[in-house]
Amino acid sequence: MLERIHLSIVQQVERQGSLTAAANVLHVTQSALSHSMKKLEQQLGIEIWRREGRSLQLTQAGQYLLAVANRVLPQLDLAEERLHQFSLGERGSLRIGMECHPCYQWLLKIVSPYLSAWPDVDVDVKQKFQFGGLGALFGYEIDLLVTPDPLYRPGLKFEPVFDYEQVLVVAKNHALANVAYVKPQHLTREVLISYPVDVERLDIYNQFLLPAGIAPKRHKTIETTDIMLQMVASGRGVTALPRWLVEEYANKLDVVPLRLGPRGIAKQIFLGLRETDTTIDYVQAFVELARGSSF
Repeated sequence: MLERIHLSIVQQVERQGSLTAAANVLHVTQSALSHSMKKLEQQLGIEIWRREGRSLQLTQAGQYLLAVANRVLPQLDLAEERLHQFSLGERGSLRIGMECHPCYQWLLKIVSPYLSAWPDVDVDVKQKFQFGGLGALFGYEIDLLVTPDPLYRPGLKFEPVFDYEQVLVVAKNHALANVAYVKPQHLTREVLISYPVDVERLDIYNQFLLPAGIAPKRHKTIETTDIMLQMVASGRGVTALPRWLVEEYANKLDVVPLRLGPRGIAKQIFLGLRETDTTIDYVQAFVELARGSSF
């Protein structure tokens, strides 16, 4: 019946685009691969693929099997990796996913003492996920998700680790530099710079501009914090960042943080993890260390 090799075949055929390429990746002959899948189809009484010209197209059953493969195979790979680590007396690995662009500076401050305290744990940081942050947790691509916007789902737990204020950043000689707080109308003539994130996930839009029916003059995206703040300091635009991050750069660049609205925008950073992993000592140790961080 259904075995791991069947899941691997379906996944690799979809990734590689052909039976031959999939067979090469899996280190089996094409005839053995074809025979294995034909036997499975006969046992289940279904078709996994239909041939259209020279290409193979997954049937509805095949699409379902692919979804199972994408979900189950990473779990099996992780289980084997951890069991191997246990057999060698090693602690394990901690894969951290980032949904918070400006949080790298914060993460570096956590990772350094963590590596000293847990020398047998390997740490890896990932930013791009096949199915997004939540999908990466459910799919066992990552073990922890750093995010300012938790989406609570059964089987996941989100731990708040620190509070911060989202502020507008302008050059010191900007016309707004001395206002008590920024109003949405102030940004109608500004170039707003942000990370390449969907607009609906940007706090300055969903908590500040959109409720007021306001849009900036232009919206520009930049991937790196350093370049973004250099642009702001040179008067090329304004941006919204955590206050703690701006204050770290304030001595290097001529920029100032401004409160967004009279009450400001209060935010939190969360660590998301699977509920089944909350008892793993080195995972919980990272959460506790992060919770004790401050800026």
